Amino acid sequence: MSALALSVLLSLVSAVAYAGGAIVQERVAVSSPGEQFAPMRRPGWWAAVGLNGLGGLLHVVALAFGPLSLVQPLGALTIVFALPMAALFVGRRAGATAWRGAVMATVGLAGLLSLVTASPAQSLATAERVAVALVTGGLVVALMIAGRAAHRHPAVRSTLLATGSGIAFGMSSVFTKVVAVDWDGGVSFGDLPALATIGVFATAGLLLSQAAYRGAGLAAPLATLTVVNPVVAAAVGLTLFGEAFRYGTTGTVLALGCGVVAAGGLILLTTERLAHTPAAVPSPAREEVVVPEVLEDLLVPAEAARASYADAGAPPVCLYGLVHGPYDPPPGLERQRVRVTS
Repeated sequence: MSALALSVLLSLVSAVAYAGGAIVQERVAVSSPGEQFAPMRRPGWWAAVGLNGLGGLLHVVALAFGPLSLVQPLGALTIVFALPMAALFVGRRAGATAWRGAVMATVGLAGLLSLVTASPAQSLATAERVAVALVTGGLVVALMIAGRAAHRHPAVRSTLLATGSGIAFGMSSVFTKVVAVDWDGGVSFGDLPALATIGVFATAGLLLSQAAYRGAGLAAPLATLTVVNPVVAAAVGLTLFGEAFRYGTTGTVLALGCGVVAAGGLILLTTERLAHTPAAVPSPAREEVVVPEVLEDLLVPAEAARASYADAGAPPVCLYGLVHGPYDPPPGLERQRVRVTS
């Protein structure tokens, strides 16, 4: 098997593992709404971590055998695998709008990144690594803070956190590619900062994706991070790895069109999620109750009731157990009815 074919196969299996991890994460988020980032006491959480770890490991090996511009688009297949897997394993069927959005996002993203030309593998200088890590790390932190501030708007909060997760995962892939290019059969002291950066971004992406699934379902957060992840990696490849769009100006226009298609698919996924959000339960209408105007005359002490009824020549009775016997109002006491609101 050629290196390119092996890279494609590993990327496909990695997408399946990531899709399974996303489904398990979403189920954990639904069953533990009070734990936002890492419900470590839940076995399902560790199963999701294992699936994401497997997907990440396969992704790393695929990057070692294939170019970034090929491996990253194949990662977009995660959402394509996730929708049927969710319907099969947890009985959550996506609507027609979600399917159209998933197809549009995947096709647009695949078209966008397929226009990136392959280039000889090259690494990043130390200054470039530090700048990229600091800028993207600050952006991820800013998105996390914004997501926490938007806690009253689940759709907005989920999109912000999923965007941060996609950026973190994308940068993790970029630094993985750097390490793979620099690999010479062993780990040197100079590789440790890049490896630590990979660990930080991968962990941040996992935690932010877990938080994004809470209260927002599976489709919209997964679509967001699936689109953002390879777009970020491709942007770094275009600016720092010397990659470019094919066909010159024509390729650039086609790439922008593919980006619009991917964004439209993401909007469809988000709209489908909002359409299935339960509406707020209205407060019950106030009921009108008809009561006798003489109610306060009935709720009197038993001794006073006996005296009143004795003076009127009626048997000593009262209502609500104060005095036993049938109720017979005093003579001359006019009954009136009034409508009040409870």
